[in-house]
Amino acid sequence: MRSRVIERNMFYGASRNIFERVHGLRKKMTLTEKIMWEELKNTKLFKVKFRRQHPIDIFIVDFYCHELKLAIEIDGEIHLKEEIKEYDNGRIHDIEKLGIKILRFTNDEVRFHKTRVVKKIIVEIANLKLNSEIPL
Repeated sequence: MRSRVIERNMFYGASRNIFERVHGLRKKMTLTEKIMWEELKNTKLFKVKFRRQHPIDIFIVDFYCHELKLAIEIDGEIHLKEEIKEYDNGRIHDIEKLGIKILRFTNDEVRFHKTRVVKKIIVEIANLKLNSEIPL
């Protein structure tokens, strides 16, 4: 019973509709999401578990580690548009109110500087673990 409560808390009240959208997004991951997923699913490297296309309240984040409350977003060129930037800022604010840290990377960073991106994620994981009771 307790694991079920923990499981529900991981999704921050996401609706059935959001879960249905998640399944479609997992089947249609972008190239850069696929590249990033190949890295993030390596629990030996990161020492934590990431989930892809994870529902959080009314949002879906590209990747999420519930243990650390860490979300990772990969932004395509559409995120350079002013109206999308405004939406993203509101979305970030709402997600961070839940105590979740968000790391954002561009498609180009993932494609052309993947090693640098991975190192930034590893450093952030170490910092989050230092500030919690989670062993390194």
